[in-house]
Amino acid sequence: MLRSFLTCILLCSAIFAGAQIRLPAIMANNMVLQQNDSVMLWGWAAPGEKIRVTTSWNGRLDSVVTTRDAKWQLKVKTPAAGGPYDITLQGRNTVKLQNVLIGEVWICSGQSNMEWSGNHGLKQIKAELPVCADANIRFFHVPKTTAAYPQDDAEAAWALCDSNTLKSFSAVAYYFGKKLRKDLDVPIGLINASWGGTPAEVWTPAEEVTTQPALLEAAGKLAPSNNWPHLPGYTYNAMIAPFTKFSIAGAIWYQGESNSGTASTYDPLMRSLIGSWRKAWGREFPFYYVQIAPYNYGKETIKGALLREAQTATLGYPHTGMAVITDLVDDTSNIHPQNKADVGLRLANWALGDHYGKSGIAYKSPVYEKMEQRNGKIVVYFKNAENGLKVNGGKATQFYIAGADKQFWPADVKIVGNTAVVSAKAVKQPEAVRFSFTNTAISNVFSKEGLPVTPFRTDNWAEK
Repeated sequence: MLRSFLTCILLCSAIFAGAQIRLPAIMANNMVLQQNDSVMLWGWAAPGEKIRVTTSWNGRLDSVVTTRDAKWQLKVKTPAAGGPYDITLQGRNTVKLQNVLIGEVWICSGQSNMEWSGNHGLKQIKAELPVCADANIRFFHVPKTTAAYPQDDAEAAWALCDSNTLKSFSAVAYYFGKKLRKDLDVPIGLINASWGGTPAEVWTPAEEVTTQPALLEAAGKLAPSNNWPHLPGYTYNAMIAPFTKFSIAGAIWYQGESNSGTASTYDPLMRSLIGSWRKAWGREFPFYYVQIAPYNYGKETIKGALLREAQTATLGYPHTGMAVITDLVDDTSNIHPQNKADVGLRLANWALGDHYGKSGIAYKSPVYEKMEQRNGKIVVYFKNAENGLKVNGGKATQFYIAGADKQFWPADVKIVGNTAVVSAKAVKQPEAVRFSFTNTAISNVFSKEGLPVTPFRTDNWAEK
């Protein structure tokens, strides 16, 4: 009898212990919530348990009853940026979230050039460490992990930006956040989910890849590696899906090198990735990405150029922007350019000018618009060059011109306003122009505001 009674007590204790309010890792002390929004709070508790939530910014009490699946969620309205605040959750136990800020939250993803940090030897970050401390910039670093199916949590924690936490955090994301923090004067939350070497397929929900024959075929060409996953959806499931209930302002992305062998499908793949992320979050947030840098891919001399061309095509997808960085490379034999500060700055300027509506910011690189054949020359017109183009030192470089024989020759170039007049003595009847259309091309042609012209070609000829 006594043994049965003790067993019952132990079972009841286990039941009540398991009924504790539990929160996902991203809902924790030091987090940043999106300002002026209706943000989701969620977690787990005993079925039928009433969860009361009080937010200190307005003293409001909200409540929700846990479902039969032991899940609960509710939305609360956030004010304009500020803090720190507390959030108190009461059920059979009480959980108090402290030092919560309200500001702008961005997810930062991609492969190694997004992942690269001070721990990877970046001199810029080492110089930044003594002056980086800012309690209004918060980091949430998602560890590398995979899953065959979408997950609802991940092991991670919010941290304040200081000389210790910055060492292992994405340099591009940090410089992006630092610029937003300065210009918007609000707290910034940065969620870093990146993994060196990963192709875009693993960051895309599997069904988006497997239901599109061209994408599925391209995914099958990815070479497996011992250093990163290659199966569609595997990092999305574990490193993105757990946070899709967490309100964000937008996303930044730096990836593409691992897809350079399948450039022909990269544009539709990225459109699928962006669209699926927006669907998962339930909002058309801005998505800004970095065009891959010049790099020597070996004998396939335009392998990188074709991927950059695909990235430019993705600009046709709504609410996207691309940072061109052909001028930020000091060594084309290194796939990891050392200058991450200016990359983060250009992404931030896209956000400031395009999303936040700040005036007087140059953020769009000139992009090829059209061409006209005129008297043995080709006139190339550019968008995003309203104030004209400029050449930094000497003659304009990396322009090539060809006739019907498809033989490209170095071109003579005259810059006239927002056009380039291109010709060559060897080409009497020109038909096509290419600009910076090789793996390693670094040109000296910029907008008057100092942004490099986006690489392009006017033809669609196959390589001989």
